[in-house]
Amino acid sequence: MAAEHSDPALMRTHRLTVGAFAVQHPGDPSSRQAVQSVGLQLARLAMQLHRLRTPETADDIMLILGAHNAEQRALSPPTTFSLTAADIVGGAGTADHADAVKRWAQSAWEDWALHHGSILSRAEKHLRGSRTSGRTGR
Repeated sequence: MAAEHSDPALMRTHRLTVGAFAVQHPGDPSSRQAVQSVGLQLARLAMQLHRLRTPETADDIMLILGAHNAEQRALSPPTTFSLTAADIVGGAGTADHADAVKRWAQSAWEDWALHHGSILSRAEKHLRGSRTSGRTGR
């Protein structure tokens, strides 16, 4: 993360770093804040990685979903993660940094495959609602 804060070119990667780290450290499932954070971060990863939204639009989507956080249910986390920060830390700040973070974020998203359907349907439902009410991403 330090490399991303010190290099403006890497700041666009920062949201993927935050998302991957957050979903790999989901916290206490009895904590409403932890449950909501995981749901929002998974949705942002999905929007950036699979719906090819810009980081800024993914943030807008998080704000829309955040207005409906009370409906987010606890998700059972994966028992293991395929790729972690420890696996990519050697590339921090190098020419491979952004690609390594994208691989990590993609892996983190894929590790939660059991919940992809619910995350995507919730995001799409509220995005449709925001478009009809005039609130939409960039």
